[in-house]
Amino acid sequence: MPPLLLTGHHGEISAMTFGQRSNPVLLCSASADYIIVWDIELCQKRVREGKVAAGTVIGTVLGEVVHLSFCVSDERVAACSGASVHILSSKRKEVISSLTGHLGHLTSAEFCPWNEDILITTSEDRTFKVWDLKTGDVCYQSFVLSASPLLSVFFLEDTRYLITGSTDGQVWCFSLHDDHKCHLVTKMDLQKMEKRHHQRCMYQAFGSQAGEAEKSAVVDTAKPVFKMASCSPFIDTNNEHLKDNSCLCVGSSDGLYVVDLATSELVTALYFKDYPNLSITMAGSWSISPGQEKSRMVCLVSSLFTPHVALLELHLCDKGRICASAEGFSVFPSSPLLLESPLNAELKKKEPSHPKKKGGIMEQPLVFHSKVKSSGYTSAPRRNMFSPKTNIQQNSSSKKSNKNTGLLLRDYPADRPAPTVPRIHLNVANKPVYCLQYSGDGKKVLCGLGDSSVFLYKSSFIGTPAIYTGHDKAVCSLSWSLSRQWWLSASEDQSVRVWGHGCTEPAIIMGNSLFSKPIRGAQFYYLDKFLLFASGSFLHLYLYNVDMTHDDIKRYEQRSVVKLAKCLTTTTATDINALSAVNDFFSYIILLCSSDRSIQVFDMNKCTVASQVPNAHSRAIHCITQNKGSIFSTQAPESYNLFLTSAVTDGVKMWDLRTLRCVRRYENHLNRCHPCSSAISPCGRFIASGSEDNCAYVYDIRNSSYLHKLQKQSDTVISVAFNPAIPELLTGTLDGRLRLFEPSSGGPSVS
Repeated sequence: MPPLLLTGHHGEISAMTFGQRSNPVLLCSASADYIIVWDIELCQKRVREGKVAAGTVIGTVLGEVVHLSFCVSDERVAACSGASVHILSSKRKEVISSLTGHLGHLTSAEFCPWNEDILITTSEDRTFKVWDLKTGDVCYQSFVLSASPLLSVFFLEDTRYLITGSTDGQVWCFSLHDDHKCHLVTKMDLQKMEKRHHQRCMYQAFGSQAGEAEKSAVVDTAKPVFKMASCSPFIDTNNEHLKDNSCLCVGSSDGLYVVDLATSELVTALYFKDYPNLSITMAGSWSISPGQEKSRMVCLVSSLFTPHVALLELHLCDKGRICASAEGFSVFPSSPLLLESPLNAELKKKEPSHPKKKGGIMEQPLVFHSKVKSSGYTSAPRRNMFSPKTNIQQNSSSKKSNKNTGLLLRDYPADRPAPTVPRIHLNVANKPVYCLQYSGDGKKVLCGLGDSSVFLYKSSFIGTPAIYTGHDKAVCSLSWSLSRQWWLSASEDQSVRVWGHGCTEPAIIMGNSLFSKPIRGAQFYYLDKFLLFASGSFLHLYLYNVDMTHDDIKRYEQRSVVKLAKCLTTTTATDINALSAVNDFFSYIILLCSSDRSIQVFDMNKCTVASQVPNAHSRAIHCITQNKGSIFSTQAPESYNLFLTSAVTDGVKMWDLRTLRCVRRYENHLNRCHPCSSAISPCGRFIASGSEDNCAYVYDIRNSSYLHKLQKQSDTVISVAFNPAIPELLTGTLDGRLRLFEPSSGGPSVS
């Protein structure tokens, strides 16, 4: 079939676009003299009848038009000319309105797909504007986004995102709400994403020699964002929280880039130089359209320097997981313990020594007992020799019932909204609250402070807290045992202390120059069998036995026993910044974050580093949080393989342990210098993060845009913790204040 020739313009055609609907198919073309809308089917019919194809002139002498776009219903056309955008009727010659306000020439204009009365324009003044076409007013104007002009704009209707790109390869993703106010979701740089992508692929191919191989792999070039479209190069149905796998195809001068919007990472890049038979080496413009399948893309590319146009059909399903890990992991054990595994280690308790009889009576000390009893001369004389105990059975049964109440009858409400309403505000001290830790039953909460003390509160925060002192520097880590009888604290003074619940003195003190560097991420591990913590580049696994009895004479003697079961080191011999492991059930997996920005997965059954993710963040990771759930809630087994990592200036990333791939990124909060922590709710639906704008942010785990921004506090929020029993969120600030949030009584629940 011969091509359809459309004639009618007298000058050079500067812009073209197809309509949004398939019946009829409309084409709009513009030059300096006319803007014409063509009905393709009608033009083909006229050509078959021997007549000249004709279109409808909808605009004349509007200047040089650089961009055209139809609305969703194809009723209106937006034409960008100079610093103005003209809204035209697609059926007759009529200028509905002309919008001016940009300080530079316009580069693109697009109608909002879910609201045709909203128009977005980008300009060389490096800003974009949101227009209300009913009134002709500006609803929102962005700040200056880049040092280079903005080139294109694109909408994601499923998530209601607005995406814009610039000539220097910067991409911004905003959420567009019903109030027409835009909130930044993420910012991406094609050059930086390309470098990280090549580093990961080089590591997969060359291992430790990746650094030498990657030096000549990437050449820095300008990557203008000409055109954007949505696609789905892979589908992940293993987790219900991660069903949204929309990706962004970005057409640039040297090729096509596929970006995962959830993680702000490059999935794959298709370069013109890799296809020598292609007639295009440098693109001047792109037109991208999804095919019948979401993993197929049809692209029309024009050359920048030569009169060539190429039609490309791309199958992205084979490119989706180039650098994914081949071996899958899980927090649940898939094999029995090996005989040589350190998890089989047992602590032999010392039996009391008895003197051997070798005949005769040995000399005995004058005092035969270790405890010296008082003679009783100083005490008051007894008046009653005996006072019987009554209602013994009744008291014991009531104690039993009270002890079990709450653990068996109460379930975590999975349908409640996120906690956003402040209920309690406490001023603990004038020192930072570095860590918060709830007990497993949610009745107690520990607060580690910067003045080396630990405060133990009831979860209701009624009454005076118990204060524990003994460390010399700030307390950086806290952990409750699964039995809730013990808890431990780790400090910057290179010591770990294990405390008995209700005891004022620690049962175990580990320090005294035993470790050369501060303790990181101390916790109980393997159903309270071990003490797990890191110091420097070493991972320590200790067996322990707590003995709270004391000799009245030798009170300085520690009767509790600790024994080193295993000491491992990281593959890169760099300091460990954070660690995490599951204690609520048997798990062989331990996650470590090193100062070289890597994540390392230790398999304690095999006693090796099973895998690692290099350059997981752009800065050193300071916090790692696993989805450990709660004894009051039930989640899908796959959800326990999710974990979070946080780094300064790089936001929070959510990872899937099964693939060791980042599956979502959260960066609406502000984190530039302080180690702000993050937490996952017991129901697995929400994520909370501290922030340096004196707020706490609550995210829906399925969406990269924040769900709630909790009200301003007095200082930076550096620690957050969810109550495992009820939907409450506790935050701690840099100036020593606590704030407790609960769900709104009449708020809608998030399904």
